Amino acid sequence: MRGVRLLRSIQIKLITMVLLLILIAVQLIGVYFISTMKNSLIDSFTDNLNKQANLLTFLTASNLFSDNKDTTSQADLEAKLSDLIRGFDTISGAQIQVLDAGGKVLATSNPTQKSYIGQKNTSLLVSRALQGVRDNEEDIIDENNTRNKVLAKPVFSEGKIVGAIYVVASMKDLYATMEGINRIFVSATLIALGLTAILGVLLAGTITSPIKALTRQATAVAEGRFDERVPVFGKDEIGQLSVAFNDMTDRLSDALSINEEEKEKLASILSNMSDGVLATDELGRVIVTNRRARGMLGISELKDGTTLSEALDMEKEPIADTLQGKESSLLLNRVLDDQEEELVFRVTLTPIRRRDKGVAGAIAVLQDVTEMEKLEQSRREFVANVSHELRTPLTTIKSYAEALDDGALDEPPLADRFVGVIRSETERMIRLVTDLLHLSRFDSRRNQLRRQKTDLADMLEEVVDRFSFQLRQKAITVTVKVDNKQKTAWLDRDGIDQVLDNLVSNAIKYTLDGGSIDISAKSNEAGQLAIAIKDTGIGIPKKDLNRIFERFYRVDKARSRNMGGTGLGLSIAREIVRAHGGSITLDSESNVGTVVTVLLPIVPEGSETA
Repeated sequence: MRGVRLLRSIQIKLITMVLLLILIAVQLIGVYFISTMKNSLIDSFTDNLNKQANLLTFLTASNLFSDNKDTTSQADLEAKLSDLIRGFDTISGAQIQVLDAGGKVLATSNPTQKSYIGQKNTSLLVSRALQGVRDNEEDIIDENNTRNKVLAKPVFSEGKIVGAIYVVASMKDLYATMEGINRIFVSATLIALGLTAILGVLLAGTITSPIKALTRQATAVAEGRFDERVPVFGKDEIGQLSVAFNDMTDRLSDALSINEEEKEKLASILSNMSDGVLATDELGRVIVTNRRARGMLGISELKDGTTLSEALDMEKEPIADTLQGKESSLLLNRVLDDQEEELVFRVTLTPIRRRDKGVAGAIAVLQDVTEMEKLEQSRREFVANVSHELRTPLTTIKSYAEALDDGALDEPPLADRFVGVIRSETERMIRLVTDLLHLSRFDSRRNQLRRQKTDLADMLEEVVDRFSFQLRQKAITVTVKVDNKQKTAWLDRDGIDQVLDNLVSNAIKYTLDGGSIDISAKSNEAGQLAIAIKDTGIGIPKKDLNRIFERFYRVDKARSRNMGGTGLGLSIAREIVRAHGGSITLDSESNVGTVVTVLLPIVPEGSETA
């Protein structure tokens, strides 16, 4: 049992692992080294043999196979060739044969092969050399089990093949050298393994002791004890590991504290988000909600097990698709118990994905888009109103123009009346387009103010003078009152005149004959200039007060259109007042009268020039 535990110890495993690694490394290095050495020796041997053969080929072609070959006897030729090839003793153990163009042996370097002279060499290498192949070599093993390098080179003279050189070189010494290297390598390997085993026993103890200390500390950390420390025995890797482990213990303790803080921060962020957030588990049950979501849905708390479809009062299919991994977005209309107005929410459903676990739930983000939907509805109504307001006068103009073209032009009284109607409708369209251009400038903020010092009494009196004819026609009494404390103000005179003209014109239109209109200007307690127009007209119903400043909105559409209004006057007046940094309010009661108050900031004198 003790022996089994010993074999399982990290010390024995470490020694065994080191020995195996060194053995494998040495073997790999040895194989690579010996293979490289063998290839290098063989390449060097072959290259040297090729150089000697090429030189012998050149000398043979230049000295022997010349134009006086026919005058040279066979004996003399053999003698010359024998003398030539004997000079190449530098090729260790090589046997050289000189062949003619037919493959017959003319000379040989081996005295024991004199009988080969005059015989034909039938080697394949010789045949290929006589055909002009230069790179022509192979390795063979002879009857003595010796490896030889064989090569054959063609001999050229004046571009023609006149013979060949056949060389057989023994590689016995080369392989003997390689065997010696192998024996040296094996001996060195055995010595290295023995020394490594001895050193491994000594060094393994220095490694396993700190590891045991680390194991004890890891157990303590797992149990939640972060106050213990691993002893540091040095500055080596084990010592650095001990320092790192102690540092990790401190960081882990800090990380747990930070994790708790992050949870609190996340809870704070969720509770203070402007959008509502609901999170579900994989079954679609709500597990997390923030305060905004509960407020938007008009609930205080959700019961355990409440599904997202129940909380949002919507169909289950979109939520089921989200739990399958599909994102979606939809609009949700809700009417809360404490509000009469219908609210519009945009619900964005996003799956919660976990690594290697697929979809683990869903998140629903609620955005209040009620105002956005109102703006979109207002835009659609605006386009429809503009189209209607333009179509009506255009239809009238077309009808009267066709009537004139059909013969009414020949009846002067009727023609004059028709032309007057066309002129009136044209002027109405011009007023409408002009008002639309005014609003467009304000919307794009291209309408710049040109403030100038204005006498308030003179401005209000001029407004009354411009409407004096209409006032006399309806016997309406007008009073103008300006506070002595605020006689002047820095205003865009043209813009404020347009506002006052519109308000006074409306007051005259909707005030019965014999009524009265009061116009006043003073500074209020908030330090603003207050200009009020009060009439004794028919008033405005309370249900229409919230929409009276909307574009093209009319309380009595037929009557307003007959009076020549475009439905944009009050909208333009509000935009001009807003451009001054002020506000306009309207208070009215049916059959009693209306009070319109324009509040403007009092700009200090000299802060803006005309």
